[in-house]
Amino acid sequence: MAHTIFIDGKDGTTGLRIFDRLSARPDVTVITLDEARRKDPDARRGCIHAADIAILCLPDAAARESVELARGSNTRILDTSTAHRTADGWAYGFPELSAKHRDNVVNGRFVAVPGCHASGFIALIAPLTACGLIPCDAQLSCFSLTGYSGGGKKMIAQYEANDRDAALDSPRQYGLTQMHKHLPEMQHVCALAHKPIFAPVVADFYSGMEVTVPLFRSQLRCGEHPLQEIADALRKHYADSPVVRVLTGDDVTALNGFVASNALSGRDGMELMVLGNDERIQLTARFDNLGKGSSGAALQCLNLMLGANETEGLNL
Repeated sequence: MAHTIFIDGKDGTTGLRIFDRLSARPDVTVITLDEARRKDPDARRGCIHAADIAILCLPDAAARESVELARGSNTRILDTSTAHRTADGWAYGFPELSAKHRDNVVNGRFVAVPGCHASGFIALIAPLTACGLIPCDAQLSCFSLTGYSGGGKKMIAQYEANDRDAALDSPRQYGLTQMHKHLPEMQHVCALAHKPIFAPVVADFYSGMEVTVPLFRSQLRCGEHPLQEIADALRKHYADSPVVRVLTGDDVTALNGFVASNALSGRDGMELMVLGNDERIQLTARFDNLGKGSSGAALQCLNLMLGANETEGLNL
């Protein structure tokens, strides 16, 4: 029997991508609301209560409202907003982080999909704090380069307008107050005592993301060969993952000295790289901000919640 799914916020960038992919699947039936009723609380409540799982593709305030609308039902909630990523009682939807994370996604009623920038940072740092290579009191920094689709429909329209501002021709740093909405989960999930300095940059390409964490050897608890120790720790951690892959030395050599942020555009996997040398190390995660950074991560979590193949419908 097909599972019933309601996408609350189907018309946004993430919602549309999820809807398009689920519509082709025989194991799910997608409930939809017409344009006139998509913001009607009573109509949304009815759809949420009728669904096995409701996927929230909404701004934070609306996502919190949907959780309230779900009261009195047995509907499971998969939230793609920022609203519940560090909230008590919510599973953090990055199943590769640990057996406990995976079990929480499989069995939890409430699951929060990670933020795009946060996904790259956490994929790199959480395994290293967990194994002790990076101390939890480390003061880290991170920069991230993303395609403009991460800004949603309004930013997409700005970049694709014929008469657009010339400033859009150049990469633009933002989050200038160090209050970016992904910082709480970056700190919390990695068990860090301090929020990292985070410098996100948006550039003139549609989708793709590259998150980098630079490290000095002095920041690590390591032996004589920290570059190899980090690579080995990450490979061991993700050895069984069908989604996250740690690049080998030959893979890095094949890059010819450049890491293109849009290389995984349209795909749902993630590549991790350990670059630099034993004194100055550069950890980089590359993925699609709309894939493993958004709709792909949501579908991966949904598959686990449904008891389906984890990679069903993913483009790896």
